[in-house]
Amino acid sequence: MKAVVMAGGEGTRLRPLTSHRPKPLSPVLNKPIMEHIILLLKDHGITDIVVTLHYLADEIEGYFGDGSEWGVNLSYSVEDIPLGTAGSVKNAQHLLNDDSFVIVSGDALTDIDITRAVEYHCQKQSMATIVLSHVPNPLEFGVVITDDEGRIRRFLEKPSWGEVFSDTVNTGMYILEPAVFDYMEEGKSYDWSQDIFPEILREEKPLFGYVMPDYWCDIGNLNQYREAQYTVLDGQTKVKISGQSIGNIHTGEGAHIDANVQLVPPIVIGKNVKINSGALVGPYTVVGDNCIIEPGAVVHRSILWDNIYVGQNSRLSACTVCSHVMIGQDCLIQEGAVIGERCRIERDSTVRTQIKLWPDKIIEAGSIVTMSLIWGQKWLGALFRNLGVTGIANIEITPDFATKLGSCYGAYLKRGSTVITGRDSGLGARMIKRAFISGLMSVGCNVLDMRSMPLPIMRHTVRGAAAAGGMYVRLSPNNPRQLLIEFMDQNGIYLSKAAERKVETIFFREDFSRADLDQIGDLEFAGRAIEEYQEDFLRHIRVDLVSDRRLKIVADFGNGRVSNIFPTLLGKLGCDVISLNAYPDASKAPHSKQEQQSHLDNLKQIVKTLSADLGVLFENDGERLTLVDDMSRIIEGDKLLMLYCVMFARTHARARIGVPMTAPRRIEAMVELHGGWVYRTKTDVRSLMSVAAGTEKNATRVDMSGDTKGGFIFGEFIPAYDSMFAFCKLLEMLSVSDLRVSEIISHMPEAYIVRSEVKCPWEMKGRVMRELAHEYSDKGKVDLIDGIKIYDNEDWSLILPDASDPCFHIYAESDSNEKAEIMIRYYSDKIQRIVS
Repeated sequence: MKAVVMAGGEGTRLRPLTSHRPKPLSPVLNKPIMEHIILLLKDHGITDIVVTLHYLADEIEGYFGDGSEWGVNLSYSVEDIPLGTAGSVKNAQHLLNDDSFVIVSGDALTDIDITRAVEYHCQKQSMATIVLSHVPNPLEFGVVITDDEGRIRRFLEKPSWGEVFSDTVNTGMYILEPAVFDYMEEGKSYDWSQDIFPEILREEKPLFGYVMPDYWCDIGNLNQYREAQYTVLDGQTKVKISGQSIGNIHTGEGAHIDANVQLVPPIVIGKNVKINSGALVGPYTVVGDNCIIEPGAVVHRSILWDNIYVGQNSRLSACTVCSHVMIGQDCLIQEGAVIGERCRIERDSTVRTQIKLWPDKIIEAGSIVTMSLIWGQKWLGALFRNLGVTGIANIEITPDFATKLGSCYGAYLKRGSTVITGRDSGLGARMIKRAFISGLMSVGCNVLDMRSMPLPIMRHTVRGAAAAGGMYVRLSPNNPRQLLIEFMDQNGIYLSKAAERKVETIFFREDFSRADLDQIGDLEFAGRAIEEYQEDFLRHIRVDLVSDRRLKIVADFGNGRVSNIFPTLLGKLGCDVISLNAYPDASKAPHSKQEQQSHLDNLKQIVKTLSADLGVLFENDGERLTLVDDMSRIIEGDKLLMLYCVMFARTHARARIGVPMTAPRRIEAMVELHGGWVYRTKTDVRSLMSVAAGTEKNATRVDMSGDTKGGFIFGEFIPAYDSMFAFCKLLEMLSVSDLRVSEIISHMPEAYIVRSEVKCPWEMKGRVMRELAHEYSDKGKVDLIDGIKIYDNEDWSLILPDASDPCFHIYAESDSNEKAEIMIRYYSDKIQRIVS
């Protein structure tokens, strides 16, 4: 006996699940619905199967092929135009021979005993047997009445409640004799329930109904799609679940579940799934292949397809999420929501109950989605964030994304330009850099690749090589799971906002053209970048003065590339160097506050034990540093910035120093005491680099600039962060003044600055700024350089909207931490009142 699997329907009631795939390929328990049907037929000895196709036929043929992987023989009959449920089978008559055959729907889930149904058909000597089932709501099905012998007496397709005369319905499964084809002409459209069966009934030919005692679900809507899987998970059917089963937890090959994960059965976990410590999954949850669930996430009664990323502390409840979806941290996906394929839900977003997102939609951070999103595509508000383009490695920042981004940057720079590229020591950065280079070359740009190189050396090379710009890939300083792609202009500093907008416009419009074969860009590798950096470095440091001090230095290189270069430089300055973590490994570099503190605690102990003059921790690929003085005190943040400012003012006549709006108020007085002056910039890195390079509009070029995170810029060398040069410059300044860091710190006043963050929806940010500016502009001194800085005698508060996330940053400085905290609470409450 052969079987016909009906797989030509569009599954419109399951959209957006079926927007880009046929319903028979929609996964149920991590297996396409039709695969369950094929395996069921095989279990009952039916291995010759004809599949009727129409909608997205190539997708089904491509997945199942000839059926040999499942131990069956598949043939296909494709309809160019729909021929109806019966006409499509007539179209495949030549594949069925002259024998009885079974028709099964390829998009319904069942565990029917086909052998028993066929025996019933043969026993009744029926021309057509309709498989029937009892359902609680018969309105969406063909209702059937049979007599005591099982002979069909009456049926009605999709009745109203007034027409309902039974709860026994047609399942769309039939056992038929070849004589049914006599009722049809080839190439015409026929329906079994509306055309063929009524004719057989009128002719009083044997037409029987077999009422199946087994499980059957039509999966006719999105709720049934979830409920069907709940039913199977509950053990109420004989539908098979793949994977190793332990206590109703079914786990696929290669799945990795951390020890501190809470699994609540019943659950199905696919192949190569990664569930991180602190996550809670289940009950009644299906997790597809290659999914990643981060710490603190809760996935409850939800169906996840394959290749889905669920961020930290996000909560998914009774929802369906299709393939290749990225859900950021702190998101909430509520009951009944459906997320289409390749959607991106950014952090702190909420998708409300029953909302549907069609494929390829992007929900910006902090959004509350209250209406289904069908047409159009809501892109990010900006491709560029604070430092560049950032995203989760190999999920958001992928090779194809990087290739396109490289093409767009190259199109901005124009054909024939030379771009210098570099990366950190991580594998992810290497992969993305190579893809980016391909994009650059494809639009005719030449590439000078520095391979793995500290970022300051990369910037130095860009500035000195007459290149049009540069690109650097590294792990994000704030999140080791994210990659950061940074763009530089010809000076080695970040692109201007205007330039970023131009690149972004090209990206979203895809407004770039590929080069002809003979115009493809060239790729070369930088040869003497390190040597040139070292030579220029030593020209800008008074080597003789530092050498005379014979300083003992403990240097923790934080597993960065700096470890391959900096010890040589310190040796040429006559320093006795004890190196820690002096081998490159991006995965072991300190990223979190806890990791940084662990490095600093170890550094303090070694500085004390060895009676060293100074300890230093290098971070962020050679951009930032933290000190430990000879009394084993950690010097960081505001105090480190004050140290550099006062030392530079002491050792440089008429020093010009740039600091951000958030720097301590005492810096001006300390610098002016030594004849220097201070210029306040915006809080972003770009502004500090611009004033050091002399490219900031309406601003005088400064000699040194720095922030409160250990980043320092000396424009005489390169107008960008360079912790190696900054540290040696400090050694020079200490040598000139014949002082120790501990002596300066001991006489330095305390700075009491408190920082906080308040969440605020994107759409409310403008209103908050308007009301605060209106309220305080008339009350006293207000500075609007960056955000709203409100002065109250010597105290100040800064309310700063975040450029990338739905929140405000609040800073306050007073003569004690307690007073500063009171100021923070005051403005936090004020913002929350405006938002509410």
